[in-house]
Amino acid sequence: MSNLKAKLSSQLNKVEVQSLNVTQEPCAIASIVPEDETTAVAHNAQLIQVVPEFALTFNEAKQRHASLRSFVKELMIPGLDYGLIPGCQKPSLLKPGAEKLCDIYGFSKLIAVSNRMEDWQDGFFSYEVKATLINKRTGLVEAEGVGCCNSKERKYKKQDGFSISNTILKMAKKRAIVDAVLSATRSSGIFSQDIEDFKEYEASPPLRALSVQVDQMVSKKQLTDIFTLVNNKQIPIEKAKSLMVERYKFDESRKLTSSQADDFLAYLRNLRQAN
Repeated sequence: MSNLKAKLSSQLNKVEVQSLNVTQEPCAIASIVPEDETTAVAHNAQLIQVVPEFALTFNEAKQRHASLRSFVKELMIPGLDYGLIPGCQKPSLLKPGAEKLCDIYGFSKLIAVSNRMEDWQDGFFSYEVKATLINKRTGLVEAEGVGCCNSKERKYKKQDGFSISNTILKMAKKRAIVDAVLSATRSSGIFSQDIEDFKEYEASPPLRALSVQVDQMVSKKQLTDIFTLVNNKQIPIEKAKSLMVERYKFDESRKLTSSQADDFLAYLRNLRQAN
């Protein structure tokens, strides 16, 4: 029996020694770091390996932004798709305009009433609606928007709540759609939220078309000026290309915008003449 106990004790000692050796390995942090800190260290080690990257190149992002502004300027109708509220710097996106943007971007709308309060005794009605925009090509959710409306709002307060409950619901739906479209299309830099008081909007002066600055492409005259300046200053073609790549990410002058061409001409004029 004593021999059996001695063998068992010997085996236990070996297991303890092996366990001690494992905990002393460089990767085993748990033996020297408290349990809560060990979890944080392991979690941070995973985070360090994830480096955010741009989903689009600079040129792709710039092209999308220019396309959006061109669409707004050429195809959206002032007074129908968007409107101006006195005192506001940005025009407000209206429901028809939001629906046009949904069509051009290929979004389908999923509408759901997320919260409602209907008091049929006192005539108070309140609705919260969530609009989800889904990309028809990928089936992925592009954005969600939330809109609320209730019968105590200034323009509804003096009206019979029982008669306008459906109007209030539709207004909440419209606000949710506009909110989602602004997020999905990244157009909040052009538009603000929808117009809250349509009567006040109708009383405002006639609207002018929305002025959207869309940078034009380089002109033939600018291309000629660049070519002439490069020759007169005896700048090697390869150097001129490298300068364009460095400043504008383009290796051909015909790819520049008009403002970039003006900037490049000014830069070349100030460039020291080659020996």
